[in-house]
Formats: sequence, structure tokens, C-alpha cells
Amino acid sequence: MSLLETIKKPSDLRALTLDQLTQLAQEIRAFLIDNVARTGGHLGPNLGVVELTIAMHRVFDSPTDSIVFDTGHQSYVHKLLTGRQNFETLRQQGGLSGYPDRGESEHDIVESSHASSSLSWIDGISRANKLTGRTESYAVGLVGDGALTGGMVWEAVNNIAADKERKAVIVVNDNGRSYAPTIGGLADQLAGLRQQLDKFRTHPAYESAMDKLKGRLKDSGPVGSFTYKSLHATKKGIKDWWAPQGLFEDLGLKYIGPIDGHNLAAVEEALQQAKQYGGPVLVHALTEKGHGYAPALADEADQFHAVGVIDPATGAPVAKPSAQSWTSVFGDEIAKIADEREDVVAITGAMLLPVGLKKMSDAHPDRVLDVGIAEQHAMTTAAGLAFGGLHPVVCVYATFLNRAFDQLLMDVALHKAGVTIVLDRAGVTGPDGASHHGMWDMALTQIIPNLHLAAPRDATRLREELREAMDINDAPSVVRFSKGSVGEEVESIDRLPDGVDVLARLGDRAAPDVLIVSVGAMSELSLDVAQRLNSQGVSVTVVDPRWVLPMPSSVISLAARHRIVVCIEDGVRAGGVGSRLRTEMRAAGVDTALNEVGLPTKFLAHGTRAEVLERVGLTAQQVARDTLAQVLGTKVPFARPLPGQDLPTGQIPKL
Repeated sequence: MSLLETIKKPSDLRALTLDQLTQLAQEIRAFLIDNVARTGGHLGPNLGVVELTIAMHRVFDSPTDSIVFDTGHQSYVHKLLTGRQNFETLRQQGGLSGYPDRGESEHDIVESSHASSSLSWIDGISRANKLTGRTESYAVGLVGDGALTGGMVWEAVNNIAADKERKAVIVVNDNGRSYAPTIGGLADQLAGLRQQLDKFRTHPAYESAMDKLKGRLKDSGPVGSFTYKSLHATKKGIKDWWAPQGLFEDLGLKYIGPIDGHNLAAVEEALQQAKQYGGPVLVHALTEKGHGYAPALADEADQFHAVGVIDPATGAPVAKPSAQSWTSVFGDEIAKIADEREDVVAITGAMLLPVGLKKMSDAHPDRVLDVGIAEQHAMTTAAGLAFGGLHPVVCVYATFLNRAFDQLLMDVALHKAGVTIVLDRAGVTGPDGASHHGMWDMALTQIIPNLHLAAPRDATRLREELREAMDINDAPSVVRFSKGSVGEEVESIDRLPDGVDVLARLGDRAAPDVLIVSVGAMSELSLDVAQRLNSQGVSVTVVDPRWVLPMPSSVISLAARHRIVVCIEDGVRAGGVGSRLRTEMRAAGVDTALNEVGLPTKFLAHGTRAEVLERVGLTAQQVARDTLAQVLGTKVPFARPLPGQDLPTGQIPKL
């Protein structure tokens, strides 16, 4: 039996010797490489936090002590050490989540993996511990992967540091992507010296002595006060020369580090010092993303931050995607637009590669801004760029638009700024689960005055609608698209004067029954539904509005001529496109029945996109069955009766 197999709970770690812990770290890395290679997942970040996680669980007592991961994709080692060692179905429906999950374990606290929020959790948990008398409990946050670039972290630090009696420990996983690691003999000597100094400085007796000395010097007149200030300035100057701690200690946090985050003994010693101190402490650990796995270290792009199924020996993908991705279509087109227009500037939040801006960045490095994990700042910066005569394009995952809603509403829309927001991974995204589905964006943007919202159905429409968005200079425009590969081109049979595409007209065009309004990537499903209905004698028109905001007038006119409207979208139904269409129809005096088909207002667990859609009933078979019942008058909302028919509810008319 391997050492890893003997670890069922964190306390099992405490019986192991340093040699055994070193062996355990090796076993964990081998386990992660072997298992994540088969399922896909966040490999590089977890290889970098093996020793940190082991040491945290040896020093602190989870779940009595609360451990929070920021972001949660670096929690795989934590899962292994808390009794979850079946990774065969990682990130698959019914299997382990790729993030902390309260339903899996009492050791998991924060499920959301929107970065930079952990320290606010630590602030709240440590306050609660103090107020409720749980004075022996610690709140520990592991912050890494650029989370310190988010402003929310600093709002939290400002509050955590203000109370010296709270047991809050911040562990910074500095993997070299935010701070450059120090190397060389002098750095090693200074690191060793700092370990000894930190042991002394974090001892409670040190703080007590310093407080007494400070008081005596300050109370002994001008000379004493001057002496105190001189000694304090000298101490600060030397400390700041040794390590980048000044900012943290100026805010009131005790600083320990930098330490080698892959040296188990050093990490554990530093955490013990932090625990002994008993107040807010920051432990700065230098780690290496992808540590111990050569293919990850050789990957200059992101050290295997997230991988699909790979060959564990080489790190090469087992199967290369056969179709072009939505992201690459956007990336190629925005690069072409940037070549043509000098006013175009792109902004991303620490996701240059994932959102497809690499090509534009290579060609126009001065016109692509990476602001870090700071979506709020990105949006308001875009408003400022627009004011300065440029056309900014803010590129984020759809789930992260939530974080910049206030700025979109009050800084961009209120000021009529011509800003284009490109939302990658919109709708159901699949294996990353509840916090990463891009299902809220269309509901959020419905309430923003004058906003334009496009949902392209294929690659051609993405290129087309992106260029149309770039010509909107007096209001925000949003272009959203799905995760993964673009499907086949879905050609229209007609384009109406206001830009609406008619995708199909099936059955009796003189007396049409059903109008299907297909939003974005739902066109394939919508056409499948239409064929199923037509095979049952129901006449159907399928349209793609292309721009769902403002709602095109032709859609309202078509709704008036049909017996029932079915709006199919991959966003939440509550406040979504269907809801907006209903409002516009009523305002125009159109009383045709309308059924909103979309996602429920629920947090949806991970699975493939197809599995999640089937789970919520968003399949062609289910939508066609429901629509047929509505046409027949056996399910609400009831379709408008055929001419000459005025049947009681529930009676089935002849088609």
C-alpha cells in the first residue's frame, strides 16, 4: 500500500516523518499526473501546491480550522488529503468536482472559484470566530495564481490587518507568474537569516517587548520619540531590502518569508510561526507551477494550467480538436479588425490566451492590455478609453461579467460609451460546474438601457456581428459565444430588413402555428425541434434575431401572425431573452402565447454540455413534446385557437 492510500483524513499526516512526507509528495504528484492525464483538469497549479497543502493540513486542524483556496482549481491535493482519492471521474457528471464542493466534504468551504475573494471569506470567518468565542480556531487562505491582482484582496487585507487579535493566516502561493523568484547564493543566505529572524519576531514575547519599548521611548520626550522613529525606520529599511514585505507590514500584517514552497520543513516551520503569533500573518511561499513534471515546466504558455486528456509521459494531447473553436474564430477576426482600425484596443483580465487575444497581442502589443484579475477595473478603464476616442474591446468569460456589472451599468452604459464586451464560454460550459457556467449574462444585460446584445449561431455570424458591434460608438455592445468547437454553418433562407435571419419555414405558410426564436448556439436544437413538430403536422417558422437587444421589430410582427412563440436560449429563463420578448410583445399589443425555454434559476453541477442540457430538459425531444402539447391545448401556455375554434382548456383540437 502506498503512503497516499493510508491518508484518509488530514490528521493522518501528523504521524509521518519528514522522509515519509517527502515520499508522499512524490506519490501525490505521480497520482495527479496519471489521473488528470486521463480526465483532463487543472494540472499545473496543483503540482505546484503539493508541499504547501501537506504542511497546511499538518499545522492546522481542518475543519475546526477553516482552509479556503483561491482559486479553487488548486484544491486537488486538498481533496486527496481529505479522503477523496477516486479521481476516475474527476469533473465528469456524478464524479468529483474540479473545485471545492461542500456536498463532497466538510473540509470544503468556498465553492465559487471567482478569484480574489478568499481573503474576504477569511475576514468574515475570523471575525465570526472571535465574536462567537471560537478563539482557538484559525482561518487560513491559500492565495495564488495571480489572485493578488484583484482589488477585492486588498479591500480584505485592509480590514483583516486592522484587528490584531484575529487568527487569520494568509498563505501566498507565489509561483513566479506574479513575482520573479530570487536565486543565487546571496538569496539563499538571506532566506536562512530571515527564517531565524522571523522565528524571533513572531514570538508573542517579541511583540510584548516591542510594545513596552515603544511606549517608553514615546513617553520620554522628544529625544525618546526621535530615537524610536530612527530605530523603526532603520528596521523597516533593512527588512524591505531583504524581501517585498513592506507593503504588507505597512498595512499591519506580520510578514513571514519568502520561503521555498517546495521545502516541506521550511513551509511547516513558517506556518507554525504564523500559528504561534496568533494575529493576522502573511506567509510568502515561492513555488513553481507544474513542479516535478517536465512537460508542464516546458510549456511556456501556462505550465499546463488546464489540460484535456493527455499522454502522461509526454504531455501531448491524446486527440487534437478536429473543428475550429469559437475562441479561435474570434481571435483571428479581432486581429484582422485591429490591423484595419488603429482605434481598436483590447482588454483582458489575466486571460490573454484563453480569450483568444494572443494573435492581436503579437501584432499590436501596445493595444492589448492585461489588467490582471480585475474585471471591474477593466470595464471602467474601457469607458475611459472610449472617452479618449478609442474603441475598447473587453474580453472575459461570460461568468466573470457578473463581477463588472456595476461598472458596465454606471460607467459604460450611463456614459454612452462605445465599448464592446466579448463574452467567451457563454451558456452551459460543462466540467467546471456551477461557478463557471456562463448562464447569467443575458439576464443581467437585459436591464441595461441602450445595450446591444448579439448571440452568433456560427462562425460566419460571429465575424459578422463582431464587426457590427465595432461600429456602435454610443452604447455598450455585447457579443457572446459558447465554449468549444464551432458547429456547422447554419445558413438562413432569408434575411429580413432589420437583420433577422429566417432559418426555416415548414408547413402551411398561410396559417403558421409555431414561431421558434432561436438564440445563438441553440439554432441546431431549434431546427431539430421544428422538424419534429412539422412531422406531426404543425407548421413552424424558425428565426435567429442575431441581435436580441434591442429586440428587432420583425420578431414582434412574426409573433403576431403565429399561434404560439417558443424562445429557446441557453441562459436563465428568469429575466432572459424570452422574458424580454414577452415584455416587448405586450408593449406592442401582441397577445400571442409565449413559452420561454431556457435554463432554470439553479446552480447546475458539472457534466458535459450535453449532459447538463439533458438534465434540465433542454433537448429537442423534450421541447418538441412540450410545444406539441401547447399547440394541442393540453399544456400551458395554450396556443391561440385555430380560426373558428374556441375550445375549453384541455380539449384537443384536430390539426
